[in-house]
Amino acid sequence: MILAIETSCDDTCAAILNGDDLLANIVSSQNEFHALYGGVVPEVASRHHLELINPVIAEAVNTAGIEVEQIKRVAATTEPGLIGALLVGVATAKSVAYALGADFVGVNHLQGHIAANYLPADPVEPPFICLIASGGHTSIVSVREYGRFELLGQTLDDAAGEALDKGARLLGLPYPGGAELDKLAMDGDPDYFVFPVGLDRRGILDFSFSGVKTALYYFLRDSAPQDIDKHRADIAASYQSAVVTALVKKTLTAAATAGSEKICLSGGVSANTELRKRLTRQCEDKGLRLFIPPPELCTDNAAMIASAARYIPAIPFPAFLSIGAVASGGFAA
Repeated sequence: MILAIETSCDDTCAAILNGDDLLANIVSSQNEFHALYGGVVPEVASRHHLELINPVIAEAVNTAGIEVEQIKRVAATTEPGLIGALLVGVATAKSVAYALGADFVGVNHLQGHIAANYLPADPVEPPFICLIASGGHTSIVSVREYGRFELLGQTLDDAAGEALDKGARLLGLPYPGGAELDKLAMDGDPDYFVFPVGLDRRGILDFSFSGVKTALYYFLRDSAPQDIDKHRADIAASYQSAVVTALVKKTLTAAATAGSEKICLSGGVSANTELRKRLTRQCEDKGLRLFIPPPELCTDNAAMIASAARYIPAIPFPAFLSIGAVASGGFAA
């Protein structure tokens, strides 16, 4: 029985996993608070985590219908993320593990996104290629077996979700920008303007999204306001298309290079309509199988952290008391 906590950004999350049975997956969103600022404010996120973490854990335990004494392992996201937010989750998880005499597991947030694919209702068995695309991360990994993977490519600057969010802000769209950009782009022509695709060279699996953001900035700066108003949906569709093109092309290249017939999609950007449509079509054309977890397991959640914790060696008391949090760093395998 695993209790998992996820507080890497602005969602306060707790989940209970018993073997393959997900008994509870609670997410308390802070969107309404950060919308006032047009983006996530780290200090605001940390303070809300402090207020919400205990009630969220209590709700997870009640939803699961268990006694806390049944919990034998406590897991928490230890990296990467906003350091203040991470510390709230890690400190809470260690305190609960200490009180219960349970083991503790520190989980890399990106490992959690991979492990979301192991959960019901459609669990995926390795090997497979996994594209992780979110507001803070963009990576392609080759998952060879449970808990073991190889990093094939990652963003060298901005994440795909960040590029979509900032593009939305440049277009004057409200927070959360990525979702609003996706809605606007549905009514636009993706061929209206050709924005650059970063690192679009054969054999390169790394990403770069800073260039397309800069291109949008200069395009809007040099365009007449009336033209922007008239073609706002076309601009959104064209900009989004450049981001999605990079994600799809490199993921398919990684699958071909690794000889994989299965592709998994994880992270908040997996909700993007154009990405889902284009990747689905390309996989069908190439005879590949595409797996996408349900929306609640794609965005930040604790169920994926619990899933990953099944394949990571636990740290017993008192050794886990020295475990801390890391804001940034490599993709730990």
